[in-house]
Amino acid sequence: MMPATVFRPAEPPEMPVEEEHHAFVELEKVTHTYGRGDRKIQALIETDLRIEQGDFVALVGPSGCGKSTILKLVTGLITASSGYVYVAGREVGAEPVRVGMAFQNPTMLPWLSLRDNVMLPLKIVPPFRREYRAKRRGEFRDRVEALLAQVGLGGFSDKYPWQLSGGMLQRASLCRALIHEPQLLMLDEPFGALDQFTREELWAVMQDLWMTRKPTVLLVTHDLKEAAYLASRICVMRARPGRIVEESEVAFPRPRTIAMSYEPNFVALTQRLRELIMSAQADKEETS
Repeated sequence: MMPATVFRPAEPPEMPVEEEHHAFVELEKVTHTYGRGDRKIQALIETDLRIEQGDFVALVGPSGCGKSTILKLVTGLITASSGYVYVAGREVGAEPVRVGMAFQNPTMLPWLSLRDNVMLPLKIVPPFRREYRAKRRGEFRDRVEALLAQVGLGGFSDKYPWQLSGGMLQRASLCRALIHEPQLLMLDEPFGALDQFTREELWAVMQDLWMTRKPTVLLVTHDLKEAAYLASRICVMRARPGRIVEESEVAFPRPRTIAMSYEPNFVALTQRLRELIMSAQADKEETS
């Protein structure tokens, strides 16, 4: 008698295990409330945001919509009331991340030269601070001079803040934010106090710095033209309680120019962003 033949289904081929992808910055269902009791203000309701490494994202929206709150959450200056904030694949604060920051006010120390003001992060931020004493008159000095030259401040390193214009100080502020090679660059209305011509000059400077260094950038601005000129992606926020209502990719080729900002596609983008913000504002007022 012949032995029975047993037929077994073929084993399915092993599928490769895909590694979970983490964006460099992630907000998952994040909320934030300031104050307590009668003084409680809900600044942010459930908000999601993903920023890939090396991306340039702008947050736009009316005053009080939570743009600066998101910056503070990402840098760990405040803690989310609920939800999760991840930076470099871990909860914010768990993984050391070098952060550069530039604000509307350049906040230079008046008793230090421009060179010493720009060099300050190298004195404070690891791992550079361990080598500061040995390299401050050599490699670090050369690094500062090269960065100042890149933004048009070559030859001004020995000047003091009170000897420089607002536009020059803001250029120096960008240098100070980048001198320690940050992985994450946070810009909170850095050009808002400048006149239109100086502001547009600094857009070109910022674009050049980003294209050559590729930090991950989060920009807060009220200027829709600025957002479209600089960012790869624009997130529109509604007024308090704030949340992101729409994201727009900015596909214009780089390097971008001021002349491009008058082209129909550019104008159409800024007009669409304006309508989104006005619509979100109207919805809020109607709900109220």
